[in-house]
Amino acid sequence: MATVELGSQGLAVSAQGLGCMGMSTTYGPSDESENLATLARALELGVTFFDTAEVYGPFLNEELLGKAFAGKRDRIVLATKVGFRFTEAGRLAVVDGQPVVTGDVAYLRQEVEGSLRRLRTDVIDLLYLHRIATDVPVEETIGGLARLVDEGKVRFLGVSEASPASIRRGHATHPLTAVQAEYSLFERGVEQNGVLATVRELGIGFVSYAPLGRGFLTGALKTLDGLDRTDFRHSDPRFQDSALVANMALIERIIALADAKGVKPSQLAIAWTMRMGTVPIPGTRRIRYLEENATAVDVVLTDDDLRMLDAVAPAGAAAGDRYSPGMMKTLNK
Repeated sequence: MATVELGSQGLAVSAQGLGCMGMSTTYGPSDESENLATLARALELGVTFFDTAEVYGPFLNEELLGKAFAGKRDRIVLATKVGFRFTEAGRLAVVDGQPVVTGDVAYLRQEVEGSLRRLRTDVIDLLYLHRIATDVPVEETIGGLARLVDEGKVRFLGVSEASPASIRRGHATHPLTAVQAEYSLFERGVEQNGVLATVRELGIGFVSYAPLGRGFLTGALKTLDGLDRTDFRHSDPRFQDSALVANMALIERIIALADAKGVKPSQLAIAWTMRMGTVPIPGTRRIRYLEENATAVDVVLTDDDLRMLDAVAPAGAAAGDRYSPGMMKTLNK
C-alpha cells in the first residue's frame, strides 16, 4: 500500500485507510474477534490509517482500536473525532431528534482525555471536530484544540462535514490537515457546495468516508431483507421505497461499468475516490472485503473511465437525503 501526504502539514498516511465505525455500531451486532482479526490483517496489507470517533458505540470503537493496536502504536496513524455531547449515562445527547453538537473547549478537552485513555495512547495523530457547533465560534474551538497540539496530546487537526466558510475560519486559526466528508460515486455533494474546491485551494487533505455508499456500491446489497433489525439502513432515507428503486437503477449502471473493466464495483468506487485526489476510508468488519477493497489501489482509471462514470453517476443522481432530518441539520455548518 502506497503512502501519501494528507494535506500540507506533514502527515503521511496509507493511500487507503480503514473506517472502523461499523465494527462497533450502526450496522448491527458484530464479533470482537472478527474485528480484531480484520484490523490485524489491515496492518499486514499496509493500511496504516485508522478512523474512529468517541461517538462510535459510544466509546466502544476507540476501546476496540486501543486493544487491537497495543504494542503496535508506532506503526499506525490514529484519527478520532470529538464534538457531540453525551448524557451522564454515556449516551448521545439528542434534543428534538437532533444530536447535540458543542464547540465548548473545556468539554472537548475532557473528551479528548477520554479518547486518549480508550485508545491507550499519549497522542492522537489526527483529531477532527466531528461537527461544527453554533454555540461557540469555530475560531474559539479550533484555538482550544490547537492548545492540545502545543501540549503534545494531538499532532494534527481536522474538521468533519464543515462548510467552506467554517473550513476557512478554522484553517486561519490553526492550519487544518484534513477535512472529512461523505464522498463517493453515490454522494458528490462536496463538488457542488464548494467544500472540495476550498480544501484544494488551501492545501488541506480530503478524507472520503462512506466511499461505498453505505453498501450500495458493493453491488451486493439489493434489498434490506437479511439486514439486522438494528441496522440503521432500515431508516436511511436512501434505502426507502421509491428512493431505493431509483438508487438501485443508478447502482446497476455503475456495476455495468465495473464489469466492463473487469473489476468489482466496490473496487471501481474506491479507485474513483482516489483518482479524485482524496484518501478513502472504506469500512468493513470482514477480512474478505478488506482484501478486495485494498486492491482498489491498483485499479487505473483513465480519462475515458471518468467521463463514463460522470455520465452514469453525476452529482445529485442519488435519490433521498443521506441522513435522518435531525442528522441533516448538523451538516455543512
